[in-house]
Amino acid sequence: MAAASVGGVLSKRILRGVAAGEITEAYLRWPSRLAEPGSQLSTAVGLIGIGAVVRVDPAELTDADARRAGFGSAAGLRSSLDKHGRGEVYRLVLSFDGPAPQVVSQPVVLGVSERAAIDRELARLDVSAPRGPWTRQVLEVLRRRPGVRAAELAAEQNRPVSRCKSDVWRLRELGLVEPVADGFGLSARGRAFLGGG
Repeated sequence: MAAASVGGVLSKRILRGVAAGEITEAYLRWPSRLAEPGSQLSTAVGLIGIGAVVRVDPAELTDADARRAGFGSAAGLRSSLDKHGRGEVYRLVLSFDGPAPQVVSQPVVLGVSERAAIDRELARLDVSAPRGPWTRQVLEVLRRRPGVRAAELAAEQNRPVSRCKSDVWRLRELGLVEPVADGFGLSARGRAFLGGG
């Protein structure tokens, strides 16, 4: 398993704890060692470094071990491990290595046919909505306020959060929207579309 795959095994709670300096170890049950010491994970919270990777006997885990992993007691840690499959238990020493490098998206230039196709899809979404045209309004909000959350859109539009999330996901399926921080913003394609590029 590549280091990046290991990152998917670490829960959000663990990742946040490592970033905050509150968690320095993780215990995972694997059929064989699936991470290498010295590797680095790019995660939602930033870069996580993996130090030692050591096989351990869960019966010998102490409360101090558990606290370093974000658990209140060794019993709680062992109970968690028992719920996660079979295999040996490995201790991973983790460190927060700073924010992940930002990926700079390349400018997008839309051709006439591509722009027309987007126009058709947006018109289809507008026509099918009981409340009338909405796509341009949402795209403009996302352009002005990158990172806006669906809950904020819902409050402003007096609509259920689930409906606003569904709207944003439809725009995301067209490649016009992408996740930004805890919310959403325009993708390079979306910016090109609104900017006339």
